[in-house]
Amino acid sequence: MATLTQQLFRRKPVLEMSQETGTDAGTSELARSIGLFQLSMFGIGATIGTGIFFVLAQAVPIAGPAVIWSFVIAGTVAGLTAVCYAELASAVPVSGSSYSYAYATLGELPAIGVAACLLLEYGVSAAAVAVGWSQYLNELLDNLFGFELPDSLAQAPEQGGIFNLPAVVLITLCTLLLIRGASESAKTNAVMVMIKIGVLLLFVVLGIQGWNSDNLADFSPFGISGITSAAGIIFFSYIGLDAVSTAGEEVKNPRRTMPMAILIALVVVTGLYILVTTVAVAAQPAAKFKDQEAGLSAILEDVTGSTWPATVLAAGAVVSIFSVTLVVLYGQTRILFAMSRDGMLPELFHRVNPRTLTPVPNTIIVAVVIALLAGLIPINFLAEMTSIGTLVAFLVVSIGVMVLRQREPDLPRGFKVPLYPVTPILSIAGCIWIIQDLRPVTIYVFVVWVAVGMVWYFLYGRRHSHLGRHEHVGLIHD
Repeated sequence: MATLTQQLFRRKPVLEMSQETGTDAGTSELARSIGLFQLSMFGIGATIGTGIFFVLAQAVPIAGPAVIWSFVIAGTVAGLTAVCYAELASAVPVSGSSYSYAYATLGELPAIGVAACLLLEYGVSAAAVAVGWSQYLNELLDNLFGFELPDSLAQAPEQGGIFNLPAVVLITLCTLLLIRGASESAKTNAVMVMIKIGVLLLFVVLGIQGWNSDNLADFSPFGISGITSAAGIIFFSYIGLDAVSTAGEEVKNPRRTMPMAILIALVVVTGLYILVTTVAVAAQPAAKFKDQEAGLSAILEDVTGSTWPATVLAAGAVVSIFSVTLVVLYGQTRILFAMSRDGMLPELFHRVNPRTLTPVPNTIIVAVVIALLAGLIPINFLAEMTSIGTLVAFLVVSIGVMVLRQREPDLPRGFKVPLYPVTPILSIAGCIWIIQDLRPVTIYVFVVWVAVGMVWYFLYGRRHSHLGRHEHVGLIHD
């Protein structure tokens, strides 16, 4: 009989994962219907629309105009981690993202810890984005029809409201689309991503006309600590890189497609973030960003003296933030799907509809929980909680690359990390650097959340683990 230590650190063989999910045979429990373009749009769609459309209101007051460097730091750390994701995604192309990677490299208990990070990262991110969506919806309604939803229906209780109704409506719409099927969701997302890229380029072209060097004069009023603290808040927007890796079982030719999609998303997202941020902080004094709702629309309205550019940008933001919520909800459900297949969660989360091949009960449960978060909790706390979950998941992926290189050097890989092992080591150092600058309350809540995950594992997961029972669970239909 295995000792407790052996049970806690038993690893799921990569070959078993590939056979279980039909990776090399081109089959899957879920429908393989997503190509390179659609998957790249998943990564871009889950990223652009979170950070750039509304996080400046939280980041600029902390860093000043030097928030540009905050985006550079966050993008650099995310880039180092992205290439680590690309290698693991090509070697272990299954649903479950860094949870599955940790299970294959570090063991069952670490995998549960990572899963707790991912559930926090995805659940809170979807809620944060939905809250931001309601801000731009109000801006659009005001510009088009001259009225706004009252604060009682558009703000969390801590911000003077009763319930954030638009955020809940958004999550409901995304849920209905996800239930229809992954292919339909991917196509819809691709259209929305192209719209959001066009809108952000419009902001750059018009916003640069308001360039004022005086706004950049006091460039870094809070020093390096302000820059790194803002980078921690911004980092949650890079969740899109992880979202790509949750689609491993619904992607065509995953060993090639997944790493390419991750790298494409990284380049597009980081470039746009830095470009838009530079124009924004040069066009508006840093002091005006604090608590500013629908900030990019407000900047355009001030620069042009007209409401139509702000209206177009607000409309684009409403569409694009929809796509972020859609992809993040998708990622959350696929992680729970993989965990349920391993016995870490009840079988309900592994149950799929035989016609659409989507995990319907799983999707509905996720939607209800996230809708409650979005309706009741303010955005600034949500953003920081997402950042720490993302950073820890990225940290584990970077470690996992090195572990898998040592344990299975001959494993087929569609992509290899350049400058190994320097790149994953720098990624680990960057994640730790940003984590230590987060607020203590964020870290405390995170530790409590991971502890809850550990309790769940000892009460349920360890006894139901299919790996521990040497079981394989087949697809469960409604």
